[in-house]
Amino acid sequence: MHKLLTDQPGQKMLLLGNESIARGGIEAGVAVTTTYPGTPSSEISLNFFQMSQESDLYFEYSTNEKIALEVASATANSGIRSMCIMKHVGLNVASDALMTLAYVGVKGGLVIVSADDPFMFSSQNEQDNRYYGKLSGLPILEPSSVREVKDMVIYAFDLSEKLKEPVILRTTTRINHSTAVITLGEIKKRVTKGDFTKDPFSLVTVPAVARKLHVKLLENIEKAEKISEQSEYNFIRGNGNSGIICNGVSYNYVSDAIKDLDIEDKVKVLRIGFSHPMPKALIIDFLKGCERVLVVEEGEPYMEEAIKAFAQEEGLTLPISGKGKDLFPRLYEFNPAQVRQCMAECFDISFVPAAVPDLSDIPEIPQRPPNLCAGCSHRATYYEIKKAAEGMDTIYPTDIGCYTLGLLPPLSMADFLICMGSSVGTGCGFSKATDKKVISFIGDSTFFHSGIPGLINAVFNNHNFTLVILDNGTTAMTGHQPHPGVDMKEFNLDGYGRVSIEEVVRAIGVSHVTVIKPFNVKKSLEAVKEALNYKGFSVIISKEMCTLYAKGLKKLKGKPFYISEKCKNHRNCINDLGCPAFFIEDNRISIDSDLCVGCAVCAQICPERAILPVR
Repeated sequence: MHKLLTDQPGQKMLLLGNESIARGGIEAGVAVTTTYPGTPSSEISLNFFQMSQESDLYFEYSTNEKIALEVASATANSGIRSMCIMKHVGLNVASDALMTLAYVGVKGGLVIVSADDPFMFSSQNEQDNRYYGKLSGLPILEPSSVREVKDMVIYAFDLSEKLKEPVILRTTTRINHSTAVITLGEIKKRVTKGDFTKDPFSLVTVPAVARKLHVKLLENIEKAEKISEQSEYNFIRGNGNSGIICNGVSYNYVSDAIKDLDIEDKVKVLRIGFSHPMPKALIIDFLKGCERVLVVEEGEPYMEEAIKAFAQEEGLTLPISGKGKDLFPRLYEFNPAQVRQCMAECFDISFVPAAVPDLSDIPEIPQRPPNLCAGCSHRATYYEIKKAAEGMDTIYPTDIGCYTLGLLPPLSMADFLICMGSSVGTGCGFSKATDKKVISFIGDSTFFHSGIPGLINAVFNNHNFTLVILDNGTTAMTGHQPHPGVDMKEFNLDGYGRVSIEEVVRAIGVSHVTVIKPFNVKKSLEAVKEALNYKGFSVIISKEMCTLYAKGLKKLKGKPFYISEKCKNHRNCINDLGCPAFFIEDNRISIDSDLCVGCAVCAQICPERAILPVR
């Protein structure tokens, strides 16, 4: 049995933050969970996927976040508790549905998990999704710990049903990927079948209906404000004339800093866990008891701006600080030392930080930039495209996935990137604005997520460029989750369909479609050259299973290679491929047999045929 299905209230269990979120959903009686995978939220989805195989919980990896939210909105409006999970940029994709769903509301509880990523550990931006609460008018809850987030999920479902609105649970990477011991609670019985009551003049958002629904939304916001004032997740700790208002993981840093600075009797803290709507009366009352206030929040000055507005309306003149040149930045994650230092400066506390150890005699640690895995088929495809395009003036729009790592030398096959699916749309634009050869790259999961509309656009408007679809048979970068093109029988699961990328591309009307097996370099090169020289829109589908995925399925059959005495040290293998299985020792190239998977691409490009399989 999956550990998160354990029905033993009071039992202690060590959980990752994302596991704690999933357990909170189970204890709340969630019956439907939907997602498009994205770090730092991926493990929430993985656990629900695994639990759905052992229970009556319904889970799906949806085509994209918008679809995921639409599915969950329908089940929640049928009275079923539902959860929709995504990373922060996924909420951008889902926002079209989100904004009007706030008008329509829900019947059963709906919790939307938005996992923000300060410092951009695995993201293209570090946007602060608290503003989606303000934009949509929906409540936002923010946990400060792995322990708290489980109970907050349960609270979020109850709040959703009380307000008849979706509730946004906003986490950050530090919460998602930390671990702690939590205490299991009781599991609420799941209701897996609901009923939908027709009420088109409340649920079909034509203008006349939407005008009435907007009034209802504003009334719900007022209800939420009153609940926020009394919420157990907005609380005050300590006494003193100086005040700190904080949220999320910052509360932990502040708590530690107060002890380190020995100011327990001088500072009081207001922790905001129910952050939209903000508890205005609670904040004003807190401000009245302070001579100075510091706002500690990662990301944007979301709370700081609201707190200053509350103070101005109340006629309070105390200094309120937060973001600033000499205080907290709008960039990246905070850390305990940073928070401690800013607090000391803000409150004029004499504090000498511990001396930084002298490390001048220690060699600098070599940097390890992210890299495509040894044997990754994307590397072979990039090599073949680059060779076939020699002599062409090229632009390479790319997309979100493992293949984004084609950015780095020696491949250097990425020139422009905005968001999921953008390689196709921007390819259209570059082909129209320039006379250069535009070659766009997109992965299989990303193609299904948001690449198809751009493909249709390219066909309809007769754009002149080549789209390369890198089909490695899985959603690789976020952990090998399935997508609509995956054969679910590989997971020993029945009842799923399967969508062929090639059939979709041909059905849309692409007249020049090429399918290659990139580990066959010579044959692939010939096919790629033909596709690149085609006048008009052409598509290359590069099919080869992700090496790590194949290894997990025990389908990896290649033998490692080695460098024989024939090697003349041309270094084409390293200079053109940059495979991490290569290393240089005593000015000679060698292959790490523990990393090499036997894809044989390097052997095919070696001018001396000096790279041979280990016997």
